[in-house]
Amino acid sequence: MLRAAVTQGMREPVRLEISVAGHTGHVFASREMAGGALPASRPAVVLIHGIGASHRYLRRLHRLLAGSMETYSIDLPGFGGTPRPGSTLSIAAHARYILGAMEQLGVPEFVLVGHSMGTQFATEAALQEPGRISNLVLMGPVVDPRRGTVAQQALALGRDCLFYESPSSNALVFTDYLRCGPAWYVKTLQLMMAYPMEQKITGVSAPVLVVRGANDPVADADWSRRLAGLARRGQLLEVQGTGHVVQHNRALEVRDAILAFTGLGAAAGEPLSGSPA
Repeated sequence: MLRAAVTQGMREPVRLEISVAGHTGHVFASREMAGGALPASRPAVVLIHGIGASHRYLRRLHRLLAGSMETYSIDLPGFGGTPRPGSTLSIAAHARYILGAMEQLGVPEFVLVGHSMGTQFATEAALQEPGRISNLVLMGPVVDPRRGTVAQQALALGRDCLFYESPSSNALVFTDYLRCGPAWYVKTLQLMMAYPMEQKITGVSAPVLVVRGANDPVADADWSRRLAGLARRGQLLEVQGTGHVVQHNRALEVRDAILAFTGLGAAAGEPLSGSPA
């Protein structure tokens, strides 16, 4: 079921309320470039938040990408003020929600971009329906099994927030954590810690770009490099001067990397400031 909710302005995305298999989330859709309608043949891009978060820390990247391609951000069921399911959804169920929501919107093929735990949802979606995912972008991927305890992850996240994040990224993340609530966060955290990312990434047929902030202690250099190497067609990009929430603090660099990686920047005539290494 799809229902339009709010239009916040000409340049802002339209919020759509979409139900898949009885679970309701929000999709924020930008279907036009500043210069006119996007070519129907070009794939869209879909942005997926991490644990406890919402589309809000993806807004900067969303706005930049929307100038070049059809762009969507999703608040998954139970996050960002969406109705909370009666029980915790599995990572596979979240992936089915993403795929089902985009099917309802008539988007057959898309670039899928996930951040933090969103990289797990995105990877699972790419495994469920590989023909629909043209490219997979994993920003700050989790969880490195060599640092596979909750205490280790919490310590890394604390270091990131204290030393490498901007006040605005911390404010967005912490207010979303409050909206999520500790009980739902902890239930979801158990799923995140158990997801075998190293095994799963080997089955992804789409090209994979791993993006990390060069100071990110959550997705450190060794783990990110290892993950990119496990993908069939993997690349790694490190963005200097930032931490885990790379898409908020360095949105332009991340936008440019996504457009270069997918080949859509050249098609759109976008000037790119960098490309994946």
